Amino acid sequence: MSVTQHETAIISPQAQLGQNIDIGAYSIIGANVEIGDNVKIHSHVVIDGHTRIGTGTEIFPFAAIGLAPQHTRFEGEASELIIGENNLIREYVTLHPGTKVGTMKTIIGDNNLFYVGSHIAHDCVVGNNVILANHVGVGGHVTIGDFAYLGGYSAIHQFVRIGAHAIIGGGTAITADVIPFGLASGPRGALHGLNVVGLRRRGFEKEALANLKKAYACIFTGEGLFKENLAKTKSDLGHHDMVGALVQFIEDGQDRALCQPQK
Repeated sequence: MSVTQHETAIISPQAQLGQNIDIGAYSIIGANVEIGDNVKIHSHVVIDGHTRIGTGTEIFPFAAIGLAPQHTRFEGEASELIIGENNLIREYVTLHPGTKVGTMKTIIGDNNLFYVGSHIAHDCVVGNNVILANHVGVGGHVTIGDFAYLGGYSAIHQFVRIGAHAIIGGGTAITADVIPFGLASGPRGALHGLNVVGLRRRGFEKEALANLKKAYACIFTGEGLFKENLAKTKSDLGHHDMVGALVQFIEDGQDRALCQPQK
């Protein structure tokens, strides 16, 4: 085991530590923590609970990782926080484990950026390549798809789904599911079209974007009922990957509120 730690750091002998780990001054690592290789932990970080941290992650000062979730029905159950590889966790970030009223796990994927003061609550699932800007608050039981971008000071209500490649404007309160590839902004989140700029930057082809735009227009501004528009979109364009993902997301959540365009 190759661990470099400051003399003031407190590390439980029961913690499982990988190779090439750097732990800064006054940081505290609890007994049930597992840390992978090549992880850098700056000063004044607290990591506790049944927490796993993947290879290549970096955690900045005053982050609190894996401490008891903010839930009135949490009774100390051995719920988990599972963090993937190559995540960047900045100052004052809080990431909480699951609860027995949820899945008992909070799962965070790879290559995510959690900027200053952002928060992931209990029983959430965060994909890969997600960005939470400063002071984003994510309530319990939320699912966030790959490449989603949540603007600064946005707030995500519990049980909401944020689709892959969606973008949430700064200061927006999201209380309903946001479609994949969508752009939602507030103050109370409403759809304002598609995340076209982000999709272009990620290299999606013009034809794919054109089909997605057609699908969006049919579903949300078509002349028929919403259910009819969705069925028509699935029939006409559902064989295209991006449109298929959009339709599937909506169908999977038909018993849920869906963020809609402003009227």
